[in-house]
Amino acid sequence: MLNQHPVWRRALPIVVIAMSALFPLRLHQANGAGQPSESITAGHRLAEAWCMECHVVGPIATGVKKVPPDFIAIANRPSTTTLWLKVFLKTSHPTMPNIIVGPSEADDLANYIMSLKRD
Repeated sequence: MLNQHPVWRRALPIVVIAMSALFPLRLHQANGAGQPSESITAGHRLAEAWCMECHVVGPIATGVKKVPPDFIAIANRPSTTTLWLKVFLKTSHPTMPNIIVGPSEADDLANYIMSLKRD
């Protein structure tokens, strides 16, 4: 009678480990953000609507230098990170129009710009 549930005693740690491994994955999707590809598409749409007047938002001819920089050049700077882009997009700058960018829009734009990064 001492070992009435030996299978459960062995299985319980495995179940706990599996659930703890899957828990962060669920939290990632529970934050309300869309799937990365959906976010990138939304960011591309926002870039075309808000940024295209000054920036090249897609591929450009090789050797073309544009001020302000195109999004591919921004993405490929060694200092560019997703977090940096989000902070930059939420901070006013004298050389940029004063566009109010919400948190989800900043996420989408940052994801789009980072999707242009070349390895």
